Amino acid sequence: MGRIQYAAVARGAVVMAEHGDAAFPNAGAVARQILDRLSVVSGGGGGDCNVSYTQDLHVFHVKRTDGVTALCMADDAAGRRIPFAFLEDIHGRFVKTYGRAALTALAYAMNDEFSRVLGQQMDYYSNDPNADRISRMRGEMDQVRSVMIDNIDKVLERGDRLELLVDKTATMQGNTMRFKRQARRFRNSIWWRNVKLTAALVFILLVIIYIVLVYMCNGFTWPSCI
Repeated sequence: MGRIQYAAVARGAVVMAEHGDAAFPNAGAVARQILDRLSVVSGGGGGDCNVSYTQDLHVFHVKRTDGVTALCMADDAAGRRIPFAFLEDIHGRFVKTYGRAALTALAYAMNDEFSRVLGQQMDYYSNDPNADRISRMRGEMDQVRSVMIDNIDKVLERGDRLELLVDKTATMQGNTMRFKRQARRFRNSIWWRNVKLTAALVFILLVIIYIVLVYMCNGFTWPSCI
């Protein structure tokens, strides 16, 4: 994994904050030359751009957006993806922290505070594999694939083949249908039994009433009551 040895944030040719590895003391001077060249080419440094410049064994990467330029120097092994991810990160942090003040700030006005941020993010993007989003996504995909393979192996070890799972599902569905039919027949039998019991009770009640009337009316034809 390549390393980022120098970083700066500027407005045009005015460097507002920088941080560099002591092993590369000339990085700042080369960075200012690049900023001067970009300012001349763009007529003041207003246009947005993403460019890279080779200097010996190192590459200077530049990202300029909305008048604020983020620049870094990295070795060739870092490629372009990680340095530009770093530049996008520090550009966003700088604009979020200082806002419109960056458009009028003097040289190195934010260096005391933001230099530490540059150093921290340089270390992160140089050493942490998670800094590379594509590598991180690949790692996450490998983890998901590993988990899926482990789960498949466990299923195969238990002998639960897909065919057996389908058969078990069909059996469960058949059992469910039989249970529903049995439950329906049971409800119907209970309902008919209740109907028969109610009819029997009504018949018995009518017989009792008839016997009482026969006794009170002196005969089966109720002569005293009609």
